[in-house]
Amino acid sequence: MKQTKYIFVTGGVLSGVGKGITAASIGAVLKAQGLKVSIQKCDPYLNVDAGLLNPAEHGECFVTKDGAETDLDLGHYERFLDEELTQASATLSGRLLRELIADERAGKFGGKTIQLVPHLTGAIQDAIVTASEGSDVHIVELGGTVGDYEGLSYVEAFREFARQIGRDRALFVHVVYVPFINTSKEFKSKPAQNALNDLRGFGIVPDVVIARAEKQTPKSICRKLAMFGGVSDDAVLMMPDVGSVFEIPERIAESSLMPLLNTFTGVNNSPKLEDWSNLVKKQQSTKKHQVRVGLVAKYMDNEDTYLSVTEAIKAAGWHEDVGIDIVWIDAEHATKDSFSDVDCLIVPGGFGERGVPGKIAAADYALTHKVPYLGLCLGLQVAVIAAARRGGLPGANSAEFDANTEANVVYIMAGQEGKESTGGTLRLGDYPAVIEAGSKTAEVYGATEIVERHRHRYEVNCSFEKHIYDGGVIVSGASPDGQLVEFIEAIDHPYFLATQAHPEFRSRPMRPHPLFVGLIQAVDKDS
Repeated sequence: MKQTKYIFVTGGVLSGVGKGITAASIGAVLKAQGLKVSIQKCDPYLNVDAGLLNPAEHGECFVTKDGAETDLDLGHYERFLDEELTQASATLSGRLLRELIADERAGKFGGKTIQLVPHLTGAIQDAIVTASEGSDVHIVELGGTVGDYEGLSYVEAFREFARQIGRDRALFVHVVYVPFINTSKEFKSKPAQNALNDLRGFGIVPDVVIARAEKQTPKSICRKLAMFGGVSDDAVLMMPDVGSVFEIPERIAESSLMPLLNTFTGVNNSPKLEDWSNLVKKQQSTKKHQVRVGLVAKYMDNEDTYLSVTEAIKAAGWHEDVGIDIVWIDAEHATKDSFSDVDCLIVPGGFGERGVPGKIAAADYALTHKVPYLGLCLGLQVAVIAAARRGGLPGANSAEFDANTEANVVYIMAGQEGKESTGGTLRLGDYPAVIEAGSKTAEVYGATEIVERHRHRYEVNCSFEKHIYDGGVIVSGASPDGQLVEFIEAIDHPYFLATQAHPEFRSRPMRPHPLFVGLIQAVDKDS
């Protein structure tokens, strides 16, 4: 029976140091060697899922095919591994604790005292085993930094797990940060040394240290980290900032880390990374011209809020060999000048009333001026509102933004009333749709039956379909039973498409989503 091997990726010094990209890149290299790779994010937050986390603080909420609301790192994993992940790849403390307490209340522990060790650590280990089933190598990333109070149970669970399965089946990768002090013009390794000491203090000696820095560091930094981390010089990989995160798999394959990975996995063939090399060349090549993509956003504090959207836009640009300039348009302060200054418009998803008038205005401008437009989730709903208002229903609105409107062209799904502020209760994950043959949407997809991922609670109210049609928009795709609107498009328009889904979640750097490619192609035709 095949024995899975495990790679644990932890971080020190500060969060956001690049653990997710590191884990995903290692996975991409191993997959390119022919290994079956699975991957998992462990978040110590006491949340049950990522659905209610503030996007301005935590970035986007990624959704898996089976409807799990997760951390954005799962988006990195899917894009790098080109695999569709599931709930098993997302572990949050809140869910584990809720299940432990439910088991205790049901008498499953026979009156034992429930403790962090061994009960929570055991639950963490069980989640790791479940997520790793069927894989040659399973990668586990721990969110936050080692030493955070909420993460201590995970560190202990990793230590115990490695002891149980044998250290030959567990590899520890610790990602640290080496700051550059501009006033003295020198790198400082002390924060990274302290982070390594923290990990060792919890009983884990790392096998590999990856040191992130803004630029290339001197070899003396490598030697210091090796000495204080208790590893050989070859086990320290200096990883300065690069032009593209998609360069990292090749950098790992060419580094001193590769022989260590080969020894660990027992596989010595060279990883086939030609696709990655070609992708980087596409990114760096001279482009035909530049396309200015207006992203009409309401969460402006953190660009990671729309990470999958921006990655999907870039991938479409690489595919079409054009440069992409993403212009951030604040939906709360958008004007006609904002819309006229770009080549196309994208209205992404979101919740709540703030910024919605600006998004409706963007859809209306695109309809009126025949500007290429792509609406994602809320982007479809505001397009429907804009069309209905143009079609003789000036009071058209969504029940989400005006509960008392009599022209609720967008209304809440049946059975969703009263759940507006609760997590995990939206329409989540993969749903099929049937697209009208002969429509622009079918032309873009090259199919009439498709599957897309969803994350929403409100739907188009089909009783107002005539007003929507009079405003220049038709329904071009629906659920298989015909009850739910999944796609719309404008009549006599070069490219005005919108979907109730989130197609950005299924876009890949080397296989961009057709809706984004179609948008860029529509701009190209006018260039």
